[in-house]
This record gives sequence, C-alpha cells and structure tokens, in this order.
Amino acid sequence: MKPLSQMSIREVETIMKSNPSEEFLKRCAQDPRQGIRRLVSRKIKSDQTEKAEKERIEGLLREERELWKNGFLHIAGIDEVGRGPLAGPVMAAACVLPVHFDLPGLNDSKKLSESKREKLFEQISSQALGYAIGSAEPAEIDLLNILGATKLAMKRAVEGLKIRPHFLLIDALELPLLKIPQKGIVRGDSLSASIAAASILAKVTRDRLMTELDRIYPHYGFAQNKGYGTQKHLEALEAYGSCPIHRQTFSPVEQRRSIS
Repeated sequence: MKPLSQMSIREVETIMKSNPSEEFLKRCAQDPRQGIRRLVSRKIKSDQTEKAEKERIEGLLREERELWKNGFLHIAGIDEVGRGPLAGPVMAAACVLPVHFDLPGLNDSKKLSESKREKLFEQISSQALGYAIGSAEPAEIDLLNILGATKLAMKRAVEGLKIRPHFLLIDALELPLLKIPQKGIVRGDSLSASIAAASILAKVTRDRLMTELDRIYPHYGFAQNKGYGTQKHLEALEAYGSCPIHRQTFSPVEQRRSIS
C-alpha cells in the first residue's frame, strides 16, 4: 500500500469500505485533508451503527438461544395480521429461522416502512429454514369470532410448514390444539426474532392480497386501507353496502345493507 499522503480521497474511501486497520484509521484522522478526516468520522459512525444493530438483533434472540441451548433446534415464530379490519382474511405466518442469519433491520412489522418490509420479506423467505402462511376467511371469522379465526389461521400456518418445528414462539397466544411445546409472548413481535420475521411475512402477504382484491372490489380502497375502517371505506359502505369479503359480524358492516 502506498503512503497515505500519496493517496487520493477516492482511494482512501475505497479502503474504508474494506475493513481498514486501526492504524490506518489513526493516520487518516491526523491527515491534514478535511475530506480524509470526514471519511474517518463517517466510518466510525457507520461501525457504531452496525454494532448497535447487531446488539439489538442479539437481544431479539434471547428466547431462541435459550431454546437452542436446550435442544429445540427448529423454533417456529408465529404471528398474525388483520384482526382489526372490516374486510379480508386474518392471516398468520410461521417462520423457522436458522441459528445464523443476516437480517439487518429485522423488527416488528408495524415499526417498518412498506419498502423495508418488502425487502425483509425477500431476505427472510430466502434465509428461513422453512415458513408457511395460513389464513381464515371472512366467513370463518363471522362463524368463529376473530380470536377463534386467528388461532385457526395460526394453526394452519404451523401445519403448512415443511419442516417440523420442535417449539413454537407465538405472539400473545397459545395453541393448545397443537401438541408441540410452545410459549405465548406478549408483544412477541418486538421481543423475538422468529416472531418478528413471521410478522413481516404475514403483513406483506396480506397487504399484497388486499391490493389484488382492490381490483375486484374497487369501491372500498382496499389497496390503500387494507380493509381497515378508514373514512373512505366507511363512506363506501354507506354508498354501496358490503361486498363478499367483508366481515358481516363486524359492527360497521353489519349496520349497512349488502350488495350482490
């Protein structure tokens, strides 16, 4: 490597991207050129951000690491989305992550932007040992109530896994009908990496479905509201009544006439 004094700022920037030594960073920090010193500051900040993110992800793995240590190799995180909307299915995902994965930004789906969720969806689906989606349709929600339908969707997601889980980590609920060791964790999508991954898979899958259903039932704005009771959605219910994917037992729908 040639002396730092003979390097251009562009050359130094290239080295900064390849894990430079502490000695090199020290020399750069003392360089008279402001551009070089700025690169050092940027590198230090980037490294600190990366370290903090790794520590955050490690914190999300406390439950999984304890279970792995006790011999439960395949741990399925389970979460649902769509309990509150007036239309569309409630959807759940089950996701089995490997012991080693690279998912920077992994978090509860509600805390992520749409673009970040979409990116993580692709990363999770490619890195997971296995995942599956389960759903309960509006008619099943009307028949069972939303809690019963949520558990049904979760059960279907677990049963759809091609890899048999040894343990289930479930957001807030338990599934006694599944004879698999399990634990319900309140706010699990913020406390467990496996549940957070499942929350993203479920959210992105359901959002995509509601966007498709918007083309079939264009009056209600499903592509934007995903079935939730926004003002536009409620106004459309007043004007057109409900459609076949509405939950007929939910009060705002029940109060309005149906259309064929």
